[in-house]
Amino acid sequence: MGDSAASAQSLHTLYSDHHGWLRCWLRRKLDCADSAADVAQDTFVRVLQKREREDWREPRAYLTTIARGLLINLRQRQALERAYLDVLAALPEQHSPSPESRLLVLEALLQIDRLLRGLPSPVRSAFLLSQLEGLSYAQIAAQLSISTRTVKRHMVLAFGQCLSVLE
Repeated sequence: MGDSAASAQSLHTLYSDHHGWLRCWLRRKLDCADSAADVAQDTFVRVLQKREREDWREPRAYLTTIARGLLINLRQRQALERAYLDVLAALPEQHSPSPESRLLVLEALLQIDRLLRGLPSPVRSAFLLSQLEGLSYAQIAAQLSISTRTVKRHMVLAFGQCLSVLE
């Protein structure tokens, strides 16, 4: 059996031996069978996307680690969506965007959230102070107790991350 065939068989065994267990574990965490099935499937997609062959000596620990990360992402996405929907609910009806516009804005918000979460905390703080608060680099430096030169480095990193997402 070739290396590729062995890897496929190993993945098949991992899936058949643990998919049901993982789905039940997620069902208890999410209290929703459909969401649990989706996250379980996403977990195995992540396993499949990993190019290197895994030994999987502790398959349930390995799967729960991946699933926990996906659960965190799901909950963050749901919290962001709830916050956006709360803002929309407060708008007068005539200013409420169309369902298509809502979806586009929500997708943009999720992408911005992923981008910001990918930045180190000090870089994210400097970027948000600049972009949301409109502070100058000198004001950011004073507020964060860092040098203006460090603020500039943080901003280069943040804008670089923004450009990489656009590409």
